[in-house]
Amino acid sequence: MAANTSVLIVEDEPAIVELVSYSLRETGWEIRTAANVASAWDSIVHGRPDLLLLDWMLPDQSGLRLLSRLRGDRDFQDIPVIMLTAKSMEEDKIAGLNTGADDYVTKPFSPRELVARSKALLRRKSPHLAEAPLSAGPVTLDPASCTVTLDGRQLDMGNAEYRLLKFLMAHRERVFSRSQLLDKVWGDAAAVEERTVDVHVLRLRKALKEAEKLIKTVRSVGYMLTEKEK
Repeated sequence: MAANTSVLIVEDEPAIVELVSYSLRETGWEIRTAANVASAWDSIVHGRPDLLLLDWMLPDQSGLRLLSRLRGDRDFQDIPVIMLTAKSMEEDKIAGLNTGADDYVTKPFSPRELVARSKALLRRKSPHLAEAPLSAGPVTLDPASCTVTLDGRQLDMGNAEYRLLKFLMAHRERVFSRSQLLDKVWGDAAAVEERTVDVHVLRLRKALKEAEKLIKTVRSVGYMLTEKEK
C-alpha cells in the first residue's frame, strides 16, 4: 500500500485516537484526526482523505450524519469509510451499512485487525493506492518501483504525470473533470489550477509516445483512460 495514503480518524476518545494513530502510522500512512463532525468536514474539504475511520457517537452530531453527507456529495461520495463504534446490535450495523459505510468494526477492537481491514478496503475501493502493477494496452505502471514501461521499454515522465497516469489507469473507462482530477490527484495543492491539468495531460501524452491515444479527451467534460477505439 502506498506510503502517502492519507487517513482521517474521526473519534472523540483520546485513548482510541492515540491507539489507532500509532497502529496506522506503523504502515507509513499520513494520519489526521478530528474530534467532531464539524472539524471532520472542514478537514475533508481542505484535504480529501483516502480513508475515513468514523466513530458513531460524536459530541456535536452522529457519525451517521457525516456519512450521509459524504455519500450525498459528488466530490466525496466515494471515500472509503469504516465505522468504529461500540454499537454491536445487528440493527445498528445494518443502519451504518445502509447509510454507506464500507465496513464496520466494533469496539473494543484489535488494532492489527483494523489495519488489515483498512488495507483490504483500500485495495477494493482505491486500487491506485495499492502496490500491484497496473496495465493498459502496451503500458504497465509498477507502483513498487515507480516505473512506467511501454512494451517493456521504460518511459521517462515527471512525478505529476506519473501520478495522473496511475490514477487514470486505476479508474479506466471513467471520465473525470479537471476539478475532480485536481482533487483526487493533487489533493489540496492550492498552487495547481484547472488549466494546469491540461498541461500535465499534454505532457503525459508526449511521455506515452505511441500509446498517447490511451488518454481520451471528453469534450466539455474532462479526461479518461480507455483502451477502446472511439
